[in-house]
Amino acid sequence: MMNSLWIAKTGMSAQQTELDVISHNLANVSTTGYKRNSAQFADLIYQNLRQVGANADEQNQLPTGLHLGLGVRTVATSRNFTQGTLQETQNSLDVAINGNGFFQVTMPDGTLAYTRAGSFQLDGAGRLVTPSGLPVANGITVPPGATNVSIATDGTVSAVLAGATAPSTIGTLAMVNFVNPAGLEPVGDNLYKESVASGTPQGGTPGTNGLGTIKQGFLENSNVNVVEELVNMIQTQRAYEMNSKAIQTADQMLAKLGQL
Repeated sequence: MMNSLWIAKTGMSAQQTELDVISHNLANVSTTGYKRNSAQFADLIYQNLRQVGANADEQNQLPTGLHLGLGVRTVATSRNFTQGTLQETQNSLDVAINGNGFFQVTMPDGTLAYTRAGSFQLDGAGRLVTPSGLPVANGITVPPGATNVSIATDGTVSAVLAGATAPSTIGTLAMVNFVNPAGLEPVGDNLYKESVASGTPQGGTPGTNGLGTIKQGFLENSNVNVVEELVNMIQTQRAYEMNSKAIQTADQMLAKLGQL
């Protein structure tokens, strides 16, 4: 069988993966705190038909070799953690990270997950939770009757309690960062889990040790560039078409061979 049939098939599979990634980015263009994905590819093993530098004769060596590639494969999806634009919402429970870092939330099994989406709300018990009902890791609870909830740039949460005139501190919105944020494992719902590749979470006060500051009344938009994704989509479509054309050409060449 002609190698070109298999090679072009791997090219079509790779471009299909690329389109899947682009589609996922475009689907999340309005998702708070979403970080753009990109597919990473690598060429497959080569057929080494003539070793480069081998002896051509007793006195001369080959300046080049004869290596035939066998296609391409997808090796990874890389996540871009560049800062998204901050959009003002005027909601006192909306917070955005201006810089590096992640909020911590507690999963139902007690483990921690991490997010850049700060669209928090209050549940029936007054706990600060995500839209899915997951509480923030420090267990911040707003007492009944409290007003004027404020979140400082260093994560300090204050409110004016019932019967009081001055604000009181009711908790701290903690933040962490990772040596390799791209190594975090995405689990959906704007959440990530720690992995061996990401390293352990490094906690601290917002605004110190490389952590960003917190901005109350803002949300971080997705960092997906729609124009860039559409250009990539067109390039992916053209590459897919060229690989399918290679399969058609190889099939026509085999048909000619069968007629001999």
